[in-house]
Amino acid sequence: MTRNPAFHGFGLGLRSAHYADFLERDIAVDFVEVISENFMIDGGRPRDILRRVRERHPVALHGVSMSIGSADGLDREHLSRLKELVDFVDPLFVSDHLCWTRIEGFNSHDLLPLPYTEEALAVVCANLDQAQDTLGRAMLIENPSSYIAFPGGETEWQFMAEMCARTGCDLLLDVNNIFVSATNHGFDAIDYLDGVPADRVRQIHLAGHSQGQDLLIDTHDRPVPASVWALYEAALARVGPVATMIERDDAIPPLAELLAELHVARGIASSQARLAA
Repeated sequence: MTRNPAFHGFGLGLRSAHYADFLERDIAVDFVEVISENFMIDGGRPRDILRRVRERHPVALHGVSMSIGSADGLDREHLSRLKELVDFVDPLFVSDHLCWTRIEGFNSHDLLPLPYTEEALAVVCANLDQAQDTLGRAMLIENPSSYIAFPGGETEWQFMAEMCARTGCDLLLDVNNIFVSATNHGFDAIDYLDGVPADRVRQIHLAGHSQGQDLLIDTHDRPVPASVWALYEAALARVGPVATMIERDDAIPPLAELLAELHVARGIASSQARLAA
């Protein structure tokens, strides 16, 4: 199984509003990330765009429907199409979420939460082993944002640490998701960072969120807030330099605004590197 590289670049999520920018001029990013499912159909304009962008930048594939926590097992057709895309792109990373989305053939298109029990861990690890064996490489698994908590079981960070130990996978640490879940459930986000296996973190996501009636909602539709920037700084102090990406999925702003946020991330990372030296 191919291991993930130690890569410390700064990137953006590639969204259709910015295709022309990335195809027509040089953009100051070290990589881009795309939603895997948007490019799984062989041929056509999406694949041509991806091919052309890949000629300019490393590409990370980020999935939203592997359903790694599904008790029904993985969808073999989905996994086969992902393998074909991986072979086409030769991506920097391949990632998906610690959640389930599918049951009895029905895909909810929502990142649904898991109980952090031994039974659920066995399901996740079996599915992850299958995925990594098929892809021939270690995956990155992202921590979800959550709005309900199941009784019993381990903490999310304990669960993820054991998942990494059993399967050899790595982590995509979504700092915004940590902040959202910590606020919603009343745990200390620093305890989460201290419990994550730092040597397994290969990538960080940064995003914004919204205030719902009672809970924070991971909407990815606004700039990274000060609270998440502060947690990013704390995360880097623990995991060291890793790939960092600004993630925006709705209310997509002009590219210049996202590049300005990426500049902030670079500045925070540079300051942390000086402190660590």
